[in-house]
Amino acid sequence: MVSVARREKSAHQEDSFDQEPMTAIIRRFVSCALVILFWAPISASSQDISEPEGYRTEDYRAPTPTTLKGARVVTTAEAEQIWKAGGAIFLDVLPYAPRPTNLPPGTIWREKPRRNIPGSSWLPDTGYGALAPVTENYLRTNLARVTGGDRTKALVVYCLRDCWMSWNAAKRILSMGYANVVWYPDGTDGWAEADLPLRQSMPEPQWSD
Repeated sequence: MVSVARREKSAHQEDSFDQEPMTAIIRRFVSCALVILFWAPISASSQDISEPEGYRTEDYRAPTPTTLKGARVVTTAEAEQIWKAGGAIFLDVLPYAPRPTNLPPGTIWREKPRRNIPGSSWLPDTGYGALAPVTENYLRTNLARVTGGDRTKALVVYCLRDCWMSWNAAKRILSMGYANVVWYPDGTDGWAEADLPLRQSMPEPQWSD
């Protein structure tokens, strides 16, 4: 009788072990389904972001509008065509990360290299919603330098994907009277994904008349 009871108990345990993996699979399936349902509306609504009247002044790393009034918006393939054709000026506006001021003495600071589209002028920090006078002057004077004073030259403005810095900068450049502004919203993220060349870059120095 004892051996029979043990066999029954053992069989019951085996059934439990056989059922457990299936339960776990079902739970994971339900969890994945809930995640998909949760994120789907967000992805859809991100396509409907409208242009603000002014500049974006916070949460710069967030989905951007698909349009910019007064500018031409291009895909990676279109940006590549413009780049290969030459004639357009590419402007990178990714912010520059300086050495932190609160590092302990003797700390070795290694700047993160910026790799951008070859031939670009890197004008960091010019995509914030509000610019200090010195930064606005930096943008104005460098625009005048790279265009030779020709405000009809094509200017391709970019940063990273989901980055309002490039949207702000392109909008501001339009307000400065440049008539041929091109906004490339996918920036170096889209460029790298297309396996297009990138080169290490340094910010343009301060320049004035």
